Amino acid sequence: MKPVEKIKAPIRKEMDLFESKFKDAMRSKVPLLNRVMDYIIHRKGKQMRPMFVFLTAKMVSNGDFDERTYRGAAIIELIHTATLVHDDVVDDSNRRRGFFSINALWKNKIAVLVGDFLLSKGVLLSVDHEDFDILKLISTAVREMSEGELLQIEKARRLDITESVYYDIIRQKTASLIASCTAIGATSVGADKDTIEQMRRFGETIGLAFQIKDDLFDYTDDKIGKPTGIDIKEQKMTLPLIYALNNASDKEKKWLINSVKNHNKDKKRVKEVIQFVKDTGGIEYTQNRMKSYQQKALDILENYPTSEYKTALIDMLNYVVDRKI
Repeated sequence: MKPVEKIKAPIRKEMDLFESKFKDAMRSKVPLLNRVMDYIIHRKGKQMRPMFVFLTAKMVSNGDFDERTYRGAAIIELIHTATLVHDDVVDDSNRRRGFFSINALWKNKIAVLVGDFLLSKGVLLSVDHEDFDILKLISTAVREMSEGELLQIEKARRLDITESVYYDIIRQKTASLIASCTAIGATSVGADKDTIEQMRRFGETIGLAFQIKDDLFDYTDDKIGKPTGIDIKEQKMTLPLIYALNNASDKEKKWLINSVKNHNKDKKRVKEVIQFVKDTGGIEYTQNRMKSYQQKALDILENYPTSEYKTALIDMLNYVVDRKI
């Protein structure tokens, strides 16, 4: 059994039902929109975010949840899909998960409008059922994701990201959405404030580990979803590179910054940067930081009794850290 299928096993029935509910939530009276929505549905990913919602809800409520949890998962998936569609326009990206992106097939104008439609669907799904607590959680995540992206763009121009600023960026850009999944899972079953906050921190910690793992892919020789060195080519300041810069001599620092700023398309120079990062211990340092977040997340789960849902969340956390893509 594949790792994701094993994680999904305790909520298989709920995930199957969710798929049909999610399709309904995406329906429109406009034929063009429905064609785009069908395309999105058929190229869906692993659906990790709804899984986080369901497993958290089940763990904190001893296995119970109702329509509110399904709505919470649908809202997350609608908003997440909207941000991906908009991201592909912003990045001028023609592919996502091995398929053509919406903007590649239908051009930017339609892609932006589709993203707006999905955002409004998510908001209305909350408002129509007066799920204002859930709406607040997801709206906060969207605001933080936008701020994180803009902060990264601002800092990348000067390549002056410190480690603390790096954590601010990934906390907002990546971890905030996973934090909203686990917080919404707990909120949807009426958990108390302390439990909701604990689950929010659990999701945030997984999100930090997830992004740090993504950074490490830039320095791996394995066949993965993105080419080695792509972050350097895009002038993204990842944790291994920040560590290398912080531990380089003035001369080495100048060479590194010049390489990333002015020679990021030179394959030989990019390889030299990758080797320098490896030689200065950037990979080991980053792996240790990722493992420390993994342990923090495990420590939070210690507060909950053993159940198949808790076990699945532990498996999910380990999958995030051990994944090959």
